[in-house]
Amino acid sequence: MSGPLVEPIPGEPAAVARTTRRGFPERSLVLADYHAGIEAGLRYERGVELPSNAAVRRERLLSLLDRTDADRLVILGDLGHRIGDPKGDEAAELTDLVEAVTDRAEMTLVPGNHDGGLADFFGDSVEVTGRDGVRLGDVGFCHGHTWPSREVLAADVVCSAHEHPAVRLEDEVGGARKERVWLRGSLVPDVFAEHFDVDVSELEWHDPELVLFPAFNNTSGGTWVNVPGQGFLSPFLPDGLADGEAYLLDGTRLGDYERV
Repeated sequence: MSGPLVEPIPGEPAAVARTTRRGFPERSLVLADYHAGIEAGLRYERGVELPSNAAVRRERLLSLLDRTDADRLVILGDLGHRIGDPKGDEAAELTDLVEAVTDRAEMTLVPGNHDGGLADFFGDSVEVTGRDGVRLGDVGFCHGHTWPSREVLAADVVCSAHEHPAVRLEDEVGGARKERVWLRGSLVPDVFAEHFDVDVSELEWHDPELVLFPAFNNTSGGTWVNVPGQGFLSPFLPDGLADGEAYLLDGTRLGDYERV
């Protein structure tokens, strides 16, 4: 395999990564913030009635697996929506999804803040990593709600999520719309050295690029990264990101995310 280590799929909130597992090269489909069972969650949390979109979500994901011929699916956290053990509609959606995925590829979950009960729920069918992420060859993966491990930061590219990044775009007559985006930029070593209470020289550092993933679930909310007062959720953002640029799902480069 050759090409970029992490390459977004045009028009989709997902990417293909060149990873390594147990010394063997793999092609991984990577996506984030799936939020299975979100409709049931919104009904309980906010009284919002939405029909279940579980089948459509599952077919979108399976189609991407087939299109990319991926060996592995990596979920960057918040595979489920309920915080705690999945129940009811969410449990059924997760069971159907994992059965369909693992018929095609290996599956790795980097747990997010919504995934507390999933390791026990899945058993041996899904590899569930530590909350500080995992490194698969030259690519590191984390959800972003906690600090990534030093091993993850030693990668050439770090993939993160959690923010559901989006921009607010206005037209010439004052109309506005929300668009999901990718954020990409260099990580700042000083921020992470301070967190680990070490000198920058003690970090294994390869000037990693951060790739911040948009949410796969198009029902979930997000952080409008170009709107003042919309703070980031991750403990290492925005201070840990230098020269961050936003890209639409179709690949359009918007430039400095704060000035879009």
